[in-house]
Amino acid sequence: MIRLALLRHGHTAWNRAGRIQGHTDEPLDDEARKQLSDLSLPDQWSEANLVSSPLSRAVETANIVTGRSPHIQKDLIEMNWGKWEGLKGVDLRADPSNGFRDIESWGWNYCPPNGESPRQLRNRLEPWILGLKQDTVAVCHIGIMRVLMAMAYNWDFKGVAPFQIKRNRLFIIQISDAGIHAEPNSLRLVQKLS
Repeated sequence: MIRLALLRHGHTAWNRAGRIQGHTDEPLDDEARKQLSDLSLPDQWSEANLVSSPLSRAVETANIVTGRSPHIQKDLIEMNWGKWEGLKGVDLRADPSNGFRDIESWGWNYCPPNGESPRQLRNRLEPWILGLKQDTVAVCHIGIMRVLMAMAYNWDFKGVAPFQIKRNRLFIIQISDAGIHAEPNSLRLVQKLS
């Protein structure tokens, strides 16, 4: 059995403003850098293989939390939100004519204009996750985590998600001959000793 620990990158100015980032390479903000500098991986994950999305917010999160440079895994780049990148979800939600939907109503085929659907993400991620050879920490994005967790929980993006993704936690997925399954509890990052 291989275990994959998923960690969401720290905050950016766009996160705090409610803007959709997608492939846009927004950096961490100073507050996130400060917060992350006080955190590290739990001991059982400190020596695991470390990979990240190629986007700077994920690479920098990995560097700050682990003190190591991650291997870049291009398949971990965030979901492409197409024409909606840079816009605010609250504004899109206010205009029913644009087709914007909340995650509970996506299904696997929901796709932003000129963007990427959860199914396309799954098709991109599945060969990578099934090809893992050792326990791995992946620093990535909420869209990537949603798809991998949906696979692990057998959730179809309809109704309330059986998981809630929070920052500064590891979400663990087990990969074995029996399939992909989520461990029930996330692990908090550890506060560094002063």
